[in-house]
Amino acid sequence: MVLDKNTAKKTAELLLQINAIKLKPENPFTWASGWNSPIYCDNRILLSYPIIRNYIRDEMAKQVEQLYGKPDCIVGVATGAIGIGALVADKLNLPFVYVRPQPKSHGRQNQIEGHLEANQTVVVIEDLISTGKSSLNAVDALRDQKANVKGMLAIFTYGFQTALDNFKDKNTELHTLSSYEYLIEQASDTGYVKDDQLKTLMEWRKDPSKWTNK
Repeated sequence: MVLDKNTAKKTAELLLQINAIKLKPENPFTWASGWNSPIYCDNRILLSYPIIRNYIRDEMAKQVEQLYGKPDCIVGVATGAIGIGALVADKLNLPFVYVRPQPKSHGRQNQIEGHLEANQTVVVIEDLISTGKSSLNAVDALRDQKANVKGMLAIFTYGFQTALDNFKDKNTELHTLSSYEYLIEQASDTGYVKDDQLKTLMEWRKDPSKWTNK
């Protein structure tokens, strides 16, 4: 899933540096799903940091070509991956489209925004993988329009088993620049977290839906 260990650790380092990923084992976040979590990830923040966004853009563009050659089009998943997806498409000098969670309720009622022809090869860019459901919803929409989805490349994944199962069920290849395992390794190596915090982070990862810090 992670193509290059050095890229994975560097990506984790940069996301921690700008607080795109926050670790708060003692004062956990509550996700929209209702899960308690010692980690929160908002990769859209990286767009505000030119040096970091360019690093992510360049690494994603390089890995797209390494994994899939040059597709006909790059696709971003709305809304989180529109920005980075457009940057990757620009770097590769390729067309770009993005996919909404559902079709618009007015106008042309598009779910896919931009020009995409049947049978074109596409690589989907995503910012974050949790369960994978919203990402795979975009894949379904593309396949409904007869696009040839070569695979998906995301910035970061929590690595949940349910996500791995969901991608397998949809016969969709997933790669990521970095992952929870590399994040924890980097946070530990740099002293970003203490030993007791590290233990909490590892415990959460085992069963995140039932985890509590009490």
